[in-house]
Amino acid sequence: MAEFNILVINPGSTSDEVSFYRGDNLVFHKTVRYSPEMLKPYEKQKITAQYDFRKKMVLDAMEENKVGLSELHAVIGRGGLLKPIESGTYEINDKMLKDLDEAPRGDHASNLGGILAKSIADECKTPCFIADPVVVDELGPLARYSGMPENPRISIFHALNQKRVGRHAARGLGKPYEECNFIIMHGGGGVSVGAHMQGRVVDVNNALDGDGPFTPQRSGGVPAGGLVRMCFSGKHSLADMQLKIKGRGGMIAYTGTSDMIALEKYILTGEVVPGAGLDPARLTREKAKEAVEAMAYQMAKEIAAMTAVLEGKVDAVVLSGGLAYDRIIVPELKRRIGWIAPVMLFPGGDEMAALRVAAETALKHPKKVRKY
Repeated sequence: MAEFNILVINPGSTSDEVSFYRGDNLVFHKTVRYSPEMLKPYEKQKITAQYDFRKKMVLDAMEENKVGLSELHAVIGRGGLLKPIESGTYEINDKMLKDLDEAPRGDHASNLGGILAKSIADECKTPCFIADPVVVDELGPLARYSGMPENPRISIFHALNQKRVGRHAARGLGKPYEECNFIIMHGGGGVSVGAHMQGRVVDVNNALDGDGPFTPQRSGGVPAGGLVRMCFSGKHSLADMQLKIKGRGGMIAYTGTSDMIALEKYILTGEVVPGAGLDPARLTREKAKEAVEAMAYQMAKEIAAMTAVLEGKVDAVVLSGGLAYDRIIVPELKRRIGWIAPVMLFPGGDEMAALRVAAETALKHPKKVRKY
């Protein structure tokens, strides 16, 4: 059976990941994390302003590990904010690139996944793909109601990782994913909580801008009346308000940092990580702990709400993403939501392996590749 060499690129709001596989063997994996100070100059610019330094990171990682462009059989990137589409693997075409660049449905680091994959694939003349982007839409009709017909609820979430851990959790229960009901939370720079009903995500918060719990970088759902008054107070521009919702909202607004590893270290030991944005003169360890517990409190409320969506028939609550490592958040969540169903942990993302499998499947079964 043919062995495919696949480059995987996963841009995130606060980090980049790149992996290279020969078959199912990981040759190298590199993660670069960006401090709030490093990203601050780009806060009011489109995400494509970060294209050059993020592409350089990918190419430098390949050079460091002595992987040449000529070795690649395919490149796959994390999907971005495209139009709502079905779950699956998609070939990157010009229409997709236009939507990722112009970002009519929102500007996010994941938009760079397809752009970077296409740019590198063009250099080595190989196929390029995305898979299960954040706009996978399987919402039921009732989930789309918001109270404002002109402003319906939409599906933007960590589809790739939620689908991946859903399948892992199902295997752990000895059942097909399509026969399980899960509540799955992915916690990273953004937080999404999905109700998985027999293989479909029938409800999920918009994890990008203004829905669900507050997160390391996002405000989550806030009091609507207060938000409207802020918007029309004359004190804030549109760009200011967008930044309060996504980028400088949530934990960074309360504590000065979105680096949850540094925040955990400060709370538990008092150590201040240089460059993380923490100022002990402004933020005591007690107030920092309270803010983290408040975020866990909101996450627990969102998880519990999905119990109603699944009518109480929940096989497991699944916690994933970087926040599933957190030594403050995870115990808080277990304490508050352990009554719903068994809690299963799949810390981190392993989105890289999921993307590799998607690209390999696309190369082996090209007829299964979807067109955007």
